[in-house]
Order: sequence, then structure tokens, then C-alpha cells
Amino acid sequence: MPTILITTDYLLPGDEVDAYLTGLGFTTRHDPMRGPRDQDQLIAALADVDGALIANEPMTAHVLRHAPTLKAIVRTGVGYDSVDVDAATGLGISVSNLPGVNANAVAEYTIGLMLAQARRLVPMAAAVRGGGWPRRDGFELRGKTLGLIGWGAAARAVAPLAAAFGMRVLCHTSVPDAESAGLDEVLRESDFVSVHTALTGRTRNLIDAAAIARMKPTAHLINTARGPIVDENALAEAVRAGRIAGAALDVVGTEPLPEASALRGVDGLEIYSHMAGQTVEARRAAGLDGATELVAALAGRPASSVNAHLTGERP
Repeated sequence: MPTILITTDYLLPGDEVDAYLTGLGFTTRHDPMRGPRDQDQLIAALADVDGALIANEPMTAHVLRHAPTLKAIVRTGVGYDSVDVDAATGLGISVSNLPGVNANAVAEYTIGLMLAQARRLVPMAAAVRGGGWPRRDGFELRGKTLGLIGWGAAARAVAPLAAAFGMRVLCHTSVPDAESAGLDEVLRESDFVSVHTALTGRTRNLIDAAAIARMKPTAHLINTARGPIVDENALAEAVRAGRIAGAALDVVGTEPLPEASALRGVDGLEIYSHMAGQTVEARRAAGLDGATELVAALAGRPASSVNAHLTGERP
């Protein structure tokens, strides 16, 4: 029987995803990723596996070369930067993601982060827990400008929600059209800059010191995409110095956040634990859609593979 490794931590033995796969004759092996895992551990988990339904596992070229039976990988999410797609392609391994599977969850969360920054909800609640009763003014979203960096499913879901709050929406995308704006315009005019682009060589450190310097001193940065898109040292310095008003980051370069991170202890800079896409609805969709995609990929018919058109026979 073909064997499937499942590392996504909310997918459990006996759940509906497991029942779906075992009902089709697959053997499932659950090895949830709950924290860092070194390459040898991952190689051991992949032994004799035909397909893998993964979280953010570091599927490096080294790992993939030591998984000789692996034919297909499916990420139970949108980003797949943890997978060396070039190496997988050379080894004939199909790699799929699930575009748009958590777009609604991420969009609502993005609006929530903007509201939390505008009204300083996190520090206000912390002050009350500490015995205080703060009465500091916040500001409204109505009449403000939201700049979206990226125009994928999540960004497209944010736009109408922001418009419902009475916000003006600008968008910068790597595939420009008549409706998109340049990055300089988005940075210069936005009261909130929200990052929704994929992590690539081009977007790594896209929001660096120079980019932050072009933002309004009253602006806030929101990142629900990938941590390395933002230069964390430059951001911490800018918020601490008052060059921008604040930031809300759901993702950081190293997760969990290191004790020595420059992002810690900066007033106006709030860090969350990579939860934008984590709703009951989005998790269920990701599990079922991911399992369906993996079955299709193992049959040679993936629907959302990022490299199936390039894969050749495994050497």
C-alpha cells in the first residue's frame, strides 16, 4: 500500500482526512511538526513514503535526495518556500500548494491587526490586566489608505473588507496592470502597508530601511505573508525612533521568535504567532483539499502543482 506522511500538526490519526486517505487504501504515518526539526529527523520520517502532506518542513535538496520513494509533496497552505522546488523538480517530485485555501481567514485577520494597531488594543488590555485604566485616543480606519503589496487571493479578499470600512485601497503587484500602483506610491501614500506577496529572491528584504523611510511617520506595517520579506532590524529601529508609528507582524524570520530578536520590547510593534490562516474553517479546507491534491498528484493528475509541467523521470 502507498504510504503518506502527514506532518501538519492539526491533522490527527482517525480524523476525516485520515479516514479519507485510509478509505482509498493508503497507509498514513502521522509525525506532527511542533517546533524545529533537523534534516536527519525529517529524512527518517520520510523513509519509504510515497507522498507527504506537510506543514513548513524544511524540504531541502539534501532531504529530498534521501527520500528515494517520494513522488509528491503537498503544502497544507499557500506558501511553499520551505520546499526546494528546483531540487524536487530534478528528482521528479511534484510539489503542490493550496492557493486561496485560507484567503478569507487571512483577510479577516489582516483587518483585525489594523484595528488592533489603530486602537492600541493589545497594550491597552495589558495595561488593564496590570491594574491600570488607560484612556489614550486611537484613530478610525475610515478615510485612511491601505496599501497592499501583492495581489493574490488573500489580498483580493482584504480589499472589499477594507472598502467596507471606508478605506481607499492601493495595490502593488509584480504583474502590474492599469489598476495597480508603483511600490513607491503605495509606501508613500498608505496609512497601513499590508504585505501579502510570496517570499522569493526578489521579495526577500523588500521592506528594508529604504522602503520604510518612504512610509508616512504615522503609518503602520502589517505582515501576514513571510517574515524575511521585512528587514526586522530596520523595522525595529524605525518604530523605536518614531519614523513609522508601528507594526503588527504575524510572521517573523525565525519562528518561534528568538529571545534576542530586535523586534522584542519595541512599543507599537506587536508580534503574533503565525496564526493568520488558522481558523477551524481554513484548517478543515486545507486538510481535505490537501489530501485530495496529494491523491491526484500520486495518480499523475495534480490540480495545483507548481512544478508538474517540469518534472521528469527520477534518476
